Amino acid sequence: MDFASAQVIGAGLAAIGVGAAAAGVGTVFGSFLQGALRNPAAADSQQGRLFIGFAAAELLGLIAFAVAMIILYAR
Repeated sequence: MDFASAQVIGAGLAAIGVGAAAAGVGTVFGSFLQGALRNPAAADSQQGRLFIGFAAAELLGLIAFAVAMIILYAR
């Protein structure tokens, strides 16, 4: 296996984290909606935690994308 094909395989494996981040964002918003529908009075106090969870999941996706691009284009 030459270096170029190993780079493409490594970048593809690193890009799996982007899909996992999308699943994480869906879980965060789904859990918030489920909790807000069960107790609408507490939804306002939980909104800050919603944005923190969204930012954390999205950050992991961006890091996975950056690692994939570094693997693909850095020599």
